[in-house]
Amino acid sequence: MNSPEPEASFLTVAEVADILKLNQQTVRNWIDQGSLPAVRVGRRVRIKRSDFERVLAESYTGGPGAAPQDAGPSAEDFWGGEPVGVVDPGFGTEEGMAASDQA
Repeated sequence: MNSPEPEASFLTVAEVADILKLNQQTVRNWIDQGSLPAVRVGRRVRIKRSDFERVLAESYTGGPGAAPQDAGPSAEDFWGGEPVGVVDPGFGTEEGMAASDQA
């Protein structure tokens, strides 16, 4: 019977963590959240290499030819509004503090 070796088609949590340079608990959290499919055999967990490679390919966002991502709001969006108030030039000085105490 010519079947692929089990070690070649499945990865351990430690192997996935080592490949991605992450803590093993992070990989376990992904499995518990359902982000990374895994097979539980008793207390042991194995990740199919094909599932691991698919998750990596789906989440990969960099490199040449990658679609540009929305960078979020720009500084122009942030500063484009109307001013809310005017800063008191005397604020923080002794004169400004004395004036605010009297008000």
